[in-house]
Amino acid sequence: MTHYPKPPFKPQQQPVPGDQRKMEPMPDCGEQSYKGSGRMANKIALITGADSGIGRAVAIAFAREGADVAVSYLDEHEDAKETARWVEAAGRQCLLLPGDLGEAAQCSAIVNDTVKQFGRIDVLVNNAAFQMTYKSLEDIPDEDWVKTFNVNITAMFRICKAALPHMAEGSSIINTTSVNSDMPNPSLLPYAATKGAIANFTAGLAQMLGERGIRVNSVAPGPIWTPLIVSTMTEDMVKEFGGNTPLGRPGQPVEVAPIYVLLASDEGSYISGERYGVTGGKPIL
Repeated sequence: MTHYPKPPFKPQQQPVPGDQRKMEPMPDCGEQSYKGSGRMANKIALITGADSGIGRAVAIAFAREGADVAVSYLDEHEDAKETARWVEAAGRQCLLLPGDLGEAAQCSAIVNDTVKQFGRIDVLVNNAAFQMTYKSLEDIPDEDWVKTFNVNITAMFRICKAALPHMAEGSSIINTTSVNSDMPNPSLLPYAATKGAIANFTAGLAQMLGERGIRVNSVAPGPIWTPLIVSTMTEDMVKEFGGNTPLGRPGQPVEVAPIYVLLASDEGSYISGERYGVTGGKPIL
């Protein structure tokens, strides 16, 4: 068994969106540990927010399972290049797609560029997210509320809509929600609201796309040690991050990736409309 780090963690605030290379301890995205077994041989996957954290772990896992990967990210170029290095080391192709998913044109562009490079999309992982912490409702600027919804849920709608013409029967859509979807942290009010919307969107879209043979599921992580944490939370929140879970620690990105592999692979062929928690023991109901 791997013994992952427990709090307390050292102070390490960073500017948004954060740099994984500067985190202590460094998040484990499976670079040294994930072993594939051909469960996604020759599939094409588009993953948003895949420069670091959960997205990187999923990209590495997919590549080691045999998939080529398109990596959408904001502007964390060095982190994204590191993800590409691991994908290519697995013998798979990696396409880097920088840009702001809060813009409608970028949502279409990442789909078009992926299809231009690879010809189709077999797996779409909507994982990119924005969050900030606030002490009160009055502290939330209108522009932050709008940005959070644009990046977290409106972009998801736009990307799904653009990708569907390029997805055949048997394809899979996986959306990242959160334990906050039904246990909202008040300091993350805009983020938590979008995560509830994602859970609902996923459940409805699964029913809408069932007749096309396209499966739609969501993954609800609990506290996972990623750059989003150190770039958006207070020093005190970072220090004790994940300590309130039954397992007493935050999860590592590599611990989340296997459920994405199951939902993306043909082994998950009868799984659709579901939400899977990876929460360290925190229940989702």
